[in-house]
This record gives sequence, structure tokens and C-alpha cells, in this order.
Amino acid sequence: MTTFENTPQALAAARTRMEKAVDDFRKELATIRTGRANASLLDNVRVDYHGMPMPVNQLGTMTVPDPTMIVIAPWDPSAVASIDKAIRTADLGLNPTNDGKVVRVPIPSLTEERRKDLVKQLHKVLENHRTAVRNIRRDLKEAIEKLEKEKKISEDEKKRALDELEKLSHSETKKIEDLSAAKEKEVMQIK
Repeated sequence: MTTFENTPQALAAARTRMEKAVDDFRKELATIRTGRANASLLDNVRVDYHGMPMPVNQLGTMTVPDPTMIVIAPWDPSAVASIDKAIRTADLGLNPTNDGKVVRVPIPSLTEERRKDLVKQLHKVLENHRTAVRNIRRDLKEAIEKLEKEKKISEDEKKRALDELEKLSHSETKKIEDLSAAKEKEVMQIK
């Protein structure tokens, strides 16, 4: 646990860590598939390129010519087969095709069952990030109480800091829940 000299320092650390949790949640949401093509769907796909695992987006240009297709044009044509294989084995339910020059990844429309599975996955991710925010709040609450115990702050200052910490954690949790609700609506929407 980090030691702080005063409450503004502790609250600033809490804000930074909670905002990082929200950003992380935002990034993780981008990798959850909706019925629409989005290049960030492939962010977690690693391609074995000359013995090194490389992210797909570092091996070529990724474009989304229409809502149902992602096209990857590798800078090195010898990587086409590896990219194709990596996307197939990434367990995203995608079936790419290639012509030796580019990899085309058609995005199939989602079945009702698949949509429900994605929402369950979304809820797991949401709960993990809610827990992260709660853990940050708990850690900083302990740090603030320790400041009072060590007589670095008054009891009134401790109470103000804990109220501020509570407001902060509620606001960051609400951001995560709002992002989740918007994503859930997008997943369940039939195009």
C-alpha cells in the first residue's frame, strides 16, 4: 500500500487509478463484438510473425469498407496466411478469406443466442471493473484512515476525504455502468 502525506494526494491517486479502470473497461468493451464491423475487434489477436507474436494491426493496414467486412492488407504478403490462421484460432467466431494479398474478414450477423452470450461476457467484464473500483476505494480509505491514526490529518479532514472518495467511486462506477448499458443496447440491437 502506498503511503500519502495528505488527503489531496490520496484523492488524486484514487482519481487516477479509478479513471485508469474506466479506460481499461472502455478498451475491453471495444473488443466485444456487435453485429457491426470494427477493426478493434481484432486488437487481441496475435499473429506468429517470424517466431514473434505480433498484434494484427502492426502487420498491415486495417480498413472497414462496409459494416460487415474488415480488410487487412499486410505490408509483407508472406504474412497473409499467418494472419488468416491467427484470426481463425482466436475464437471470435470469424471465418476470414484471403487471396494471397489481403485478408477479408466478413462479420456475420449475430444470432439471438450469441447476443445473449456476449451480454453475459459484458456483465462479467463490468463486474470485474466494478470490483476494481471498489478495491481502489478500499485501499485509499485505509490510507486515509492511516493518515488520521498517524495524526497527519484531523478527524474532520478524514471525514471530508472519505466523503470525497465515496463520491468519486460512485461517479466512476456510474461511468462504467453507463458504458456497459450502451454496449449492451448495441449488442442486442438487430441490424
